[in-house]
Amino acid sequence: MSNENLHRDEAAIRSALVTTHSYDVSLDVRLAQDPEVRGYTSRSVINFSAREPGASTFLDFISSDVHSVFLNGQGLSVEDVVDGSRIRLDNLQAENQVTVTGTALYSTSGEGMHRFFDPADGKCYLYTQYEPADARRVFANFEQPDLKAEFTFHVMAPSDWQVASNGSEAGRVQLTSDPATSRWDFAPTGRMSTYITTVLAGPYFRAEDHWSGTLDDGTALEVPLALYCRASMAKSFDTGHLFQLTKQGLGFFNNLFDYPYPWGKYDQAFVPEYNLGAMENPGLVTFTENYVFTSRAADSQYQGRANTLMHEMAHMWFGDLVTMQWWDDLWLKESFADYMGTLGVDRATDWDTAWVNFANNRKAWAYVQDQLPTTHPIVADIPDLEAAKQNFDGITYAKGASVLKQLVSYVGFEAFIAGSRRYFRDHAYGNTTLSDLLAALGEASGRDLTVWARQWLQTSGISTVTAEIEEHDGVLGKVALVQDAVDPSTGRQELRPHRLRIGLYDFNPDGALARVDRVETDLAGDRTVVTELEGRPVPALLLVNDDDLSYVKVRFDPRSEATARASLGALQDPMARALCWTALWDSARDAVAPADRYVAAVEKFGPAEKGIGVLLNVLGNATTAIDRYVPAAERPDVRNGFLNAAARELEAAEPGSDHQLAWARALATTSRQATGRLELVRGILDRTTVVEGLAVDPELRWSLWHALAANGQATEAELDAELARDTTASGRAGHATALAARPDPSVKAAAWEAAVNGTALSNQLLSATIAGFNTAPDTLLDPFVEPYFDCVEKVWAERSIEIASRIVRGLFPAGQDLVAGPPEEHPVLVRTDDWLAGHPAAPRALRRIIIEQRSHLDRALKAQALTPPSVARAPGAATPLFRT
Repeated sequence: MSNENLHRDEAAIRSALVTTHSYDVSLDVRLAQDPEVRGYTSRSVINFSAREPGASTFLDFISSDVHSVFLNGQGLSVEDVVDGSRIRLDNLQAENQVTVTGTALYSTSGEGMHRFFDPADGKCYLYTQYEPADARRVFANFEQPDLKAEFTFHVMAPSDWQVASNGSEAGRVQLTSDPATSRWDFAPTGRMSTYITTVLAGPYFRAEDHWSGTLDDGTALEVPLALYCRASMAKSFDTGHLFQLTKQGLGFFNNLFDYPYPWGKYDQAFVPEYNLGAMENPGLVTFTENYVFTSRAADSQYQGRANTLMHEMAHMWFGDLVTMQWWDDLWLKESFADYMGTLGVDRATDWDTAWVNFANNRKAWAYVQDQLPTTHPIVADIPDLEAAKQNFDGITYAKGASVLKQLVSYVGFEAFIAGSRRYFRDHAYGNTTLSDLLAALGEASGRDLTVWARQWLQTSGISTVTAEIEEHDGVLGKVALVQDAVDPSTGRQELRPHRLRIGLYDFNPDGALARVDRVETDLAGDRTVVTELEGRPVPALLLVNDDDLSYVKVRFDPRSEATARASLGALQDPMARALCWTALWDSARDAVAPADRYVAAVEKFGPAEKGIGVLLNVLGNATTAIDRYVPAAERPDVRNGFLNAAARELEAAEPGSDHQLAWARALATTSRQATGRLELVRGILDRTTVVEGLAVDPELRWSLWHALAANGQATEAELDAELARDTTASGRAGHATALAARPDPSVKAAAWEAAVNGTALSNQLLSATIAGFNTAPDTLLDPFVEPYFDCVEKVWAERSIEIASRIVRGLFPAGQDLVAGPPEEHPVLVRTDDWLAGHPAAPRALRRIIIEQRSHLDRALKAQALTPPSVARAPGAATPLFRT
């Protein structure tokens, strides 16, 4: 329905008229275990005020049908007041009560009330996910963040289930008329927005604990804790570690913010087929169950989970207690939570590489997003809900967090925290805009942040800084930092101030590359001369943005680049090494240096990389470089060389180590497009090849099967037999990917039909099928280019935003090779441009996805065009490496 897409001006009109007080919501999911039952009864009682008696407004409710609507005791004609997803309310009084009863639908898209049947045991699990506006799929409400209220939930469910919500359980009654059913009643919540309410129901495994704390002022806190996961995953659920992290986080944030945790209990549920990493529902945070590690996980994955846990906990204050008024200021919560998540891991846990991983991973996400033509300021223009859905991106999260890190350096950590504390006290349980935050931080720091906000929060694009060096007889002369800051969306220069450290690195007697000097400077305008460097010895490596203080992309000077490419492994400092990896990757993505040089650096220095998070990242980058940026003519040799390096390092790595696991994953991923090591892949799977210490568990096994299937060396019967051994949700997804990866035209046609025209695939299985479909040579995928452009508008109109986004983004014909002529004349780019020109009125969010995919393809083709055909490099030894 077209009226599902709430516009900002409509929301503003409604919030100017309405003040919401309370919701009493009843949900009856007792029949959820029957897959033939598509929906459940939902009843919502809303108390609210109207500033203009006699005026009209509307409720939001996306449902199967509306049974009844009562406004102030009077029944309204459903046929007259229900229009698609809206319920019109006329002739309002100063104080009003509206009751809406209807049938809401279970979801398989992760939007609203998601229903999942566990393939391991057939049990039914429910959970809700709403951001930005899917609470209206579960109960009638005023669906916008600035209409906060208190919420009381009641849930009718099977008596042997676990049921939870934001509030604490206030009572549970077994029905006399139906003993198999019980009603759970939950305590009223504090004032919150609709999108962070939640309900969890099903035969979940539950673990309990408790945290006690005391604030600096002597305030005592008692917070009950609980953890949930599916029963079939309980044996892999490391509750002790999760509770420990939770307690560390609660202690840290309660003292840091000097505002007692405001939501009573603190539950965390790990749920299937989740669209996000996690969601900050007060009192009941939901996470993807991918964080329940059923297969061998690297330490960086555990640290990543801890980061997400801290991120969501920070939201209890930033986002839940104080919430943005409209989605333009989404960054007010997400950027802060992203920064605070890393800070929490760094200061409250035993990990000491949180900021290294932030620089290498989170900021890399922002750099990619900020170079797209659809990039946007951190404070974005969000005219409607469809735009809001697309804005949960690298700008809102990672760039915003990077800029906040700079702000902390600018105003000082103590002033930043003092301003945050004032912000909580002044706006608790309310809604804010950018000006409210700047006022609090400005007062605490004594600085006017207006100019800073305009330069950093209200412009888009990333600055690239290059060092221009003059030297004389081994001594530095004039060193200038040159800033280029083109906004991709406007083409204008948006020069920003940067506080930078410049590290000077040289070789010590042991051959290690170590920092020998460092200066700090402020970069302003397009060119700044760093006078402090003049007269110092020329270093082997001059690292701009040492310690990663600023959000900036760095280009090496020629000497420093040569040092990095020859001796990166000798660089001892983990942060400096991560920043060098990023600079090398940026030069490959930006078509400044041939992509195969990045792959060569990974082969050469990856084995010596101590940080497992960094290693996994660079191995993934190398795979992308091979698949997308290396020219087609050179790709087989580059891929085989990397594949052989992966096999070699798999053998050389310490048995049972994270590094061994990383190289095993690289072997499996690279083998999807190469045949050189399929015998080794098969041997690892059937255990005729022994790799000492390697955990050949389900996750790795499905990745290996994916490689065999993509090369036509796995039959459907073999894949079905593997699924019979792994009857889990992840196993089902791995099976779907491997099936769709088989190089057969009929297989690809069936996968396309299931994804585009079918509706049986859940969100997880849809993405798994698309991943398998895309694992194929061009000859198999070329026939689907024109059908893609023919179907995208229909898909967008008929599917939910989440599902449509996965289809439109995932099936874009991205895997293209450069053909005769310049990149911009590639047929797929031309076809994309024709579609965009011919569909100017297509929904903005749909156009955004296609524009972004076009940009990624354009970048890949330009990178391919950079490298002229050359003599093929040696693919590396292909002799057997393992005991068979």
